[in-house]
Amino acid sequence: MTDAPTPDSVPAEVIAQRRGMFGIRGSGDTSGYGRFVRRIALPGSSPRPFGGYLDDLADLLEDVLNDVGPDGFEAAVEKIVVFRGEMSVHVRREHLPSIARALRDHLALRFELCLGVSGVHYPEDTGRELHAVYPLMSITHNRRILVEVTAPDADPHIPSLHTVYPTTDWHERETYDFFGLVFDGHPSLTRIQMPDDWNGHPQRKDYPLGGIPVGYKGAQIPPPDERRSYS
Repeated sequence: MTDAPTPDSVPAEVIAQRRGMFGIRGSGDTSGYGRFVRRIALPGSSPRPFGGYLDDLADLLEDVLNDVGPDGFEAAVEKIVVFRGEMSVHVRREHLPSIARALRDHLALRFELCLGVSGVHYPEDTGRELHAVYPLMSITHNRRILVEVTAPDADPHIPSLHTVYPTTDWHERETYDFFGLVFDGHPSLTRIQMPDDWNGHPQRKDYPLGGIPVGYKGAQIPPPDERRSYS
C-alpha cells in the first residue's frame, strides 16, 4: 500500500519508505500491520493556478520581496505548496525575519498574528532534518498562511522571530526543548517543560522510547523500549 499522488502539487520528493506500524521491527509489531508499506514523501511546488485569493497573495508576496532586490523572491523562497486550500511558503532560513516582517507590515498582507511554532523531524531528509512551521493569520483580511523553514541536524540554527512576533517567545522555547532547534537571537532560549539538565529532545523521531520505571502495587513497570516483544 502506498500513498496516492496529490493533485494539488507536482510529484513529491520521496525521502524514505517505512514498513509496519509505529516504526517497530521484527516480532515487536503486534498490530497486524507488519506488511503495511508507506512512502514518506514531501510535497513539491504546486503549479498555478492555486485558486481563490491564493494567486493574488503569492503575486503580492513576490512583488514585496522583489522590492528589496532583483533576486529577492527567488533568493528567499524555495517553493510554494498549496494543499487543501492552504498555502505553505517554504523559505530559506537566513531570509526568515525579512519575510516575516513583509508579511506582517505590508498593508495588503497584514499577517499580524503568529499562532505558534511547530517543530517537525524528518531523519531521512538529509541536510534538512529539522523543520519549523509558523502558522500566521491576518486579522485584517481574515486569511491564513504557513511559513516553513528547515535546518540540518548538524547545524540546527534558525533566526528567532521574537522581534517580529513577540508571542513566539514561549513557542520557540518549546520547539527548542522538544526538537533541539536553536533560535538565534531569542532573549532566553531555555527549556520550558523538560528539566534543564535533560539529555536530548523527546519529540525527535530517533529519540528512544524509554522512560522512568514506575512502581505500581508491588509491580515494576519498565520503560516502553524495555518491555517484552511478544516473540
